[in-house]
Amino acid sequence: MPTATTKFQRTTTRDPSVPSAWRTLALLLAGVFSACTTPPLEPGAVRPTVPAEFPHAHYRAAHARGQPVLRLDPERSLVVVHVYRGGRLALFGHDHVVASRDIHGYVLFPPDLTDARADLYVVLNTLSVDEAGLRAQAGFETTPTADDIAGTRRNMLDKTLVAHHFPFAVIQLRNAAGDLPVLRLQANIELHGRIHRQEVPVTIDTGGDELRAQGHFALLQTDFGITPLSILGGALQVQDRVEIAFDLIARRF
Repeated sequence: MPTATTKFQRTTTRDPSVPSAWRTLALLLAGVFSACTTPPLEPGAVRPTVPAEFPHAHYRAAHARGQPVLRLDPERSLVVVHVYRGGRLALFGHDHVVASRDIHGYVLFPPDLTDARADLYVVLNTLSVDEAGLRAQAGFETTPTADDIAGTRRNMLDKTLVAHHFPFAVIQLRNAAGDLPVLRLQANIELHGRIHRQEVPVTIDTGGDELRAQGHFALLQTDFGITPLSILGGALQVQDRVEIAFDLIARRF
């Protein structure tokens, strides 16, 4: 079972001396966070199932030429994102764990690693928020209610990611450098209609017909033109920086 959250951990504590009136304020703020969602797809609109121009044909052709092509196994792969609260009233919010098990794509892994590449995409509409097991692995000590979780997921998809308009995160990995098992890959990450480029360290384990890639890195939401949620003049907000861990398993065709 993938354990992507073990790469980073933070703990948060709630001050037992905070007056109950402030706790009431926290409940009111939670209601603010869950309001005002973006309209869904227009009636009759069809949600795409694969990103436009995703390079299936490139990998099928490489496979036909006998090159070592692997396909991602979504049922055994996991991406986890830790999103942190901030501001003077952070005490009244929650840190969150966002996860995807709906990751698809291909890996080309030839002996000459400079030619290695991968193309992946994550389906945003199936992201989960605050699974109990993943929160426990993260060491988060607060416990959001079911309404908190539903509101967070709704805001994330409708207001932050605008998933009805940008339904995928698309990742291209190129220009491998370093020596196995640790490679440095240049990642082009497309999200929210923007592309951000950065280097990502990846630990590779190969054996038989499988490849496992693990790693962790951080991103800024503002790199993608996303304004982190903030209310009360920034007194309660979502931090710009998010931390991402991945545990991906691919199998040969």
